[in-house]
Amino acid sequence: MKTNCKGLYVHIPFCVRKCNYCDFCSFSGVDEKTKAAYVDRLCEEILSYKSEAIKIDTVFFGGGTPTLLDPCDVSKIMSAIRESFVLMDSSEITMEANPGTANFEKLNSFVDCGINRFSVGLQTIHENELKKLGRIHTYDEFLTMYSNLRNLGIKNINVDLMYGIPLQTMDSFAKTLRSITDLAPEHISVYGLILEEGTPFYSERNTLSLPREDDECDMYDLACKTLSSSGYNHYEISNYAKPGYESRHNLKYWHSDEYIGVGLSAYSYYKGRRFGNTKV
Repeated sequence: MKTNCKGLYVHIPFCVRKCNYCDFCSFSGVDEKTKAAYVDRLCEEILSYKSEAIKIDTVFFGGGTPTLLDPCDVSKIMSAIRESFVLMDSSEITMEANPGTANFEKLNSFVDCGINRFSVGLQTIHENELKKLGRIHTYDEFLTMYSNLRNLGIKNINVDLMYGIPLQTMDSFAKTLRSITDLAPEHISVYGLILEEGTPFYSERNTLSLPREDDECDMYDLACKTLSSSGYNHYEISNYAKPGYESRHNLKYWHSDEYIGVGLSAYSYYKGRRFGNTKV
């Protein structure tokens, strides 16, 4: 369904460490001074839209790892958004989160800034698979973050999972699916691994212990059946949601609604034009 409101994507390109499969615009080991300077320029870009009085009803902090930001920086960005746009009271405001990067107090500060939906990058519950992916967290750290979000009253959580990854088997993937559906987040994303040029996995593609192509197809089929039987609607290729919890921001992309992207590498579809920012 078309809407008169736009979406806003905010790119935060900072990570503790780039994962072995990641080709997104992100940088590890960035000092606090550089992060602060980036936030300043980001706010300037947001404020450049001030004169247009644009209505928005979704905001998505993506990355990178937005939960690496200091809550003061998120507050500063949200203030610039409220000053520049007409932010609807019912807006869906999502922040991507990596386990191990935000404790209860930090998450609480993000909620105080207006974040009302979190997308938590888990990928798998198995420690050997997490390590091979280059993830910085453990499954226990994910469970702690998930519990903290629930205790803070967050009623709209997405969990990211992956299939077709090194060391993964049908049994290990099935266990991941069962464990996460038992937690009952409102939304689950399940992405198939793609070996992107320029990533460590691409360099190792001839020696990686990957599932067979037929097994990968079976994993996708297993995800569809498992999540459907657990009450999730398969509304996009990689996305499943309980009724009424489809990502409103992602649906703007699928419905060709207009959106504005700010920050490095962010893309926009605005006033009938598609355009993007540079990566540096």
